[in-house]
Amino acid sequence: MFKGAYTAIITPFNKDGSVDFGNLHDLIEMQADAGIDGIVPVGTTGESPTLDYDEHSRVIEFTIDSCRGRMKVIAGTGANSTSEAIELTRRAMDAGADGTLQVTPYYNKPNQEGLVRHFSAIADLGLPVILYNVPSRTSRDISVETIMRLSLHPKIVAVKEAGGSVDRVSDVLSRCNITVLAGDDLLTLPMMAVGAKGVISVASNVIPVPIAKLAHLAMKGKWDEARKIHLKYYKLFCDLFIDTNPIPVKAAMAMLGITREIYRLPLCPMNNALKKQLRETLKKTGVLKR
Repeated sequence: MFKGAYTAIITPFNKDGSVDFGNLHDLIEMQADAGIDGIVPVGTTGESPTLDYDEHSRVIEFTIDSCRGRMKVIAGTGANSTSEAIELTRRAMDAGADGTLQVTPYYNKPNQEGLVRHFSAIADLGLPVILYNVPSRTSRDISVETIMRLSLHPKIVAVKEAGGSVDRVSDVLSRCNITVLAGDDLLTLPMMAVGAKGVISVASNVIPVPIAKLAHLAMKGKWDEARKIHLKYYKLFCDLFIDTNPIPVKAAMAMLGITREIYRLPLCPMNNALKKQLRETLKKTGVLKR
């Protein structure tokens, strides 16, 4: 159901801190022109913690309208409260989303049985669910055994794996029938080599054409060509995480003139040394012309 290259799109802001829907439209058009398969609004990269309920739903609805069926929309509607996640997901479902990305509940640290009940309750709404395993953000891992249990639910169809382990992808795929999508750009190629079906990418905000090509080549088993793209942009994949996501990717996009570098507190710009490093990497990879 979900395969290829998906962009975890940023949420651009105006100078007054409001959502810049005009810029968001332009960014979505850029993704469509690049051959990206889908958009993931209001995930980690979309600064979801600082958007209120109405903004959250409005960004998702706007993304669906802007995509106009050209790309799938996987709505970021996770929360650390099951009732909140259900309400956000219901709104996204009513707006016409193709699926929902459900992050592991954070801060309250549910046990594995709690995770099963949480994700199952959301999946019972009927919208296809992609589990989002990102323990560095949530302090809680979705165990492989829990993924096995959840994969039996007809609406839990995939997992975004952002735990940094290719071995874990092999473990999941050897034990249950579920789609795996890479959640780290630098691991897209190795994860796809062992069976992942694509990536939910941060880097594609900056380089959507290469990310789409990499994923599509890997899907066709053209590993040598995919590897060339991976190695060319590997340093950029790393440097887009030299500070908390999405700070570096927004900085890179601002350097390219495709968005403004505006965040909502508690996020703020990274220091000048890191910006210099990122700018040099953009130049060395040919993304930013000298």
